[in-house]
Amino acid sequence: MYAIIESCGRQYKVAQGDVVFFEKLDAEEGKKVTFDKVVLVSDDKKVEVGAPYVKGVKVEGKVVSHGKGKKILVYKYKAKKNYRRTQGHRQPYTKVEITNIKTASEKAEVKEASAKPATKTTTKKTETTKKEA
Repeated sequence: MYAIIESCGRQYKVAQGDVVFFEKLDAEEGKKVTFDKVVLVSDDKKVEVGAPYVKGVKVEGKVVSHGKGKKILVYKYKAKKNYRRTQGHRQPYTKVEITNIKTASEKAEVKEASAKPATKTTTKKTETTKKEA
């Protein structure tokens, strides 16, 4: 089973157990993250495509770490004007491990299983009558 989710202005193809690098997210290491903007969900049987998002589907993940990517150099240059500028940049990222993909049908099954019928306990009420003397 895999899903395509939208986060940080990009779309990512994820499956359970994948480790994905997102742009920096506001979540601490070890915390749980939920992505609810799911564009597509596919399992062995069927494919669900959202318009724009699939309803009732969520992707859960765990933040593994934060870090910075490789350095890139930005170089500005103008010919014959003695203008040269060099600037470096390291893009921050968040490393997330995908733990679960919850679909609407799985949620319904879980609710049905947890909503067991309650057993009724009845007690016999005995009426006490006054005896006339």
